[in-house]
Amino acid sequence: MRRMTAPYPPRRPARSGFVALRGLRYHLLQWGDAALATPARPPLVLLHGWMDVAASFQFAVDALAAVEGDEEARWIIAPDWRGFGLTEAPGADCYWFPDYLADLDALLDVLVPNGAVDLLGHSMGGNVAMLYAGLRPQRVRRLVNLEGFGQPAGEPHHGPRRLVQWLDELKQPQPLRGYDGVEAVAARLMKNNPRLAPDKAAWLAPHWSRPGADGRWQILGDPAHKRVNPYVYRVAEVLETWKLIQAPMLWAEGDLTDVSQWWGNRYPRSEFLERLAVVANVERVTLSPCGHMLHHDQPEALAAHLARFLG
Repeated sequence: MRRMTAPYPPRRPARSGFVALRGLRYHLLQWGDAALATPARPPLVLLHGWMDVAASFQFAVDALAAVEGDEEARWIIAPDWRGFGLTEAPGADCYWFPDYLADLDALLDVLVPNGAVDLLGHSMGGNVAMLYAGLRPQRVRRLVNLEGFGQPAGEPHHGPRRLVQWLDELKQPQPLRGYDGVEAVAARLMKNNPRLAPDKAAWLAPHWSRPGADGRWQILGDPAHKRVNPYVYRVAEVLETWKLIQAPMLWAEGDLTDVSQWWGNRYPRSEFLERLAVVANVERVTLSPCGHMLHHDQPEALAAHLARFLG
């Protein structure tokens, strides 16, 4: 049997713990603690994307520690979203996007009740971060969005068809594929992202999955996440929220990201840039060579931008 690559050795290991949020046992990773936070260097909160986990940020956290030095370490917090990683699933048969906003709001009330944070989100997490920064501008000092593009605009006539699809999907199981071992999970991660180094895949695989009762490894994501959102994406409402963002924002993208792989010609990158223009203070950077998983492909380059932008 082929021997698995030795896992990546973290420079700054995380502390794993749980907190009660909105009736769920929420899993958090933390690097450092409140003693490291100051008004000029508030906690940095990292929000992962769909079918990902908080541990996905380990490489970027380590790269940031290398750039800033251990003596300048930040308090960094990364939750597993509801129904992902080690956070409980709510027991419902579908998920509602506003719950991510409410979960984040509750998390900050527990950990940082009287202050602002620096907020970074990747993909789905970037979309949550953008909306939250508009809805709670006093809670966000700096905002970083890693390829949280949003969605193609929904039209009213799409609504009935979307609701029918949702009703139909509620009646069907949404299984996730199982894997013969953790090595197979690591191989899947590298297939999803050919730029992910084998040692990082070997480290991430047991954080991204667990063995089930049958011995096969299962992705740590509630299959109900696969069901379609019953409502179309209302761009006008999103943009009105983005206009309320007060924090300086860093937008980071990879030069190899091709948005047509997700949406065809329904939502070109140029349309996203038009939307982004409503945000008052945006800096844009492109990492190369880099795809959608910026924090995996170019953690060192990303960390250099973060250290400069966050200050």
